[in-house]
Amino acid sequence: MKYRKHKGLKISEIGIGTYALSGAYGRKDLEEFKRMINRAYELGVNFFDTAEAYGNAEQILGEIIKPFREDVYIATKVGVKEGIKPNLSKEYIKKACEESLKKLQTDYIDLYQVHFHDPTTPIEETIEALDELVEEGKIRYYGVGHLPLDVTEEYCRLGKPFSILAEFSAVARESYEKLLPLYRKYNLGIIAFSTTGRGLLTGKFKENQKFEPGDIRYLDPLFQRERFQYGLRIAKKFAELGEKYGKTPVQVAIAWVLAHEGVICALTGPSTVKHLEENVEASGWEIPREDLRELEEFFKREDEWLRQKQKESIKQILTEPLQEPQRAFVDLIYAIETAVSLGIIKEKEILPIFYELYGLRKELDKEDVSEKLKDIQAQLKKVILLDAL
Repeated sequence: MKYRKHKGLKISEIGIGTYALSGAYGRKDLEEFKRMINRAYELGVNFFDTAEAYGNAEQILGEIIKPFREDVYIATKVGVKEGIKPNLSKEYIKKACEESLKKLQTDYIDLYQVHFHDPTTPIEETIEALDELVEEGKIRYYGVGHLPLDVTEEYCRLGKPFSILAEFSAVARESYEKLLPLYRKYNLGIIAFSTTGRGLLTGKFKENQKFEPGDIRYLDPLFQRERFQYGLRIAKKFAELGEKYGKTPVQVAIAWVLAHEGVICALTGPSTVKHLEENVEASGWEIPREDLRELEEFFKREDEWLRQKQKESIKQILTEPLQEPQRAFVDLIYAIETAVSLGIIKEKEILPIFYELYGLRKELDKEDVSEKLKDIQAQLKKVILLDAL
């Protein structure tokens, strides 16, 4: 295992995320998960990431790493526990930190990360709470993640974040590209997550892949329409490169992330020892520069195709009759997230509609939900300018 230094911490290139324990990808074998965490420690992994929002993940992680707590770094997140509306008030943060400490069975957290933006709480108040926790010795550093770009910069200007979370893989490069100038200006460490595109870059998925409604990939835009086709083509390219060097597509995907400026850790989400050991082998191997250059040219061609197809999909979703509720819900989510990623609309302008739509996720079997979905489609038509597509 290789390590990267940032502001006094020596972090393993490969980190372990515990999002899978939230049930987002279906049920996991807890005993195997415990074996995996212990094996990760044996292999030199020293960075473990969790969140108060991941069900009982903090409690599970805290119990497993208790014997070697002083040898590793624990990162957790604050701001969202139940529902989807964040709370970053000083009162909430202080209370949430105490709960996380208790669940993690520790008296300090190495990295406490703002999970999502709370527009109702001044950023100054949130930073004040985090700074006080540092002074009290309850957290060592704090970081930010999942925030609009302007909000992220405000945290950097007003506070002293250690790091920033960025979704970063060969099939999701937008976040990293937007955050790179802030990394350079404020000396942030970039912690990359979803480094294999939530499994898309493993090469294990086929074009007609089906996901159960309980699996987050069922509605994840990355696994819909042309985004999925685009991802499969990149996965194929990584598989070809892996064959050339005796590496798996997963190892190529992670090594590609680690080849980028500012990345101090590539978070992976294995739930088995086998997958962990495969991930760890990505550390200590570098993709040759000529192959990195060739990949960039390949991405440029694929990106151009993707942008055109995405615009066509948004227009279709917003102008044609919606399908049955489950499909309509997934399509509308896709239209919103794609419009934001293409820069057609700003996230803060469309967030209220997103909240309204996401609030229907447990009502999709009710009789009146089709009318509610049609209403949301009409609202989106008004704010997403079809002429821009």
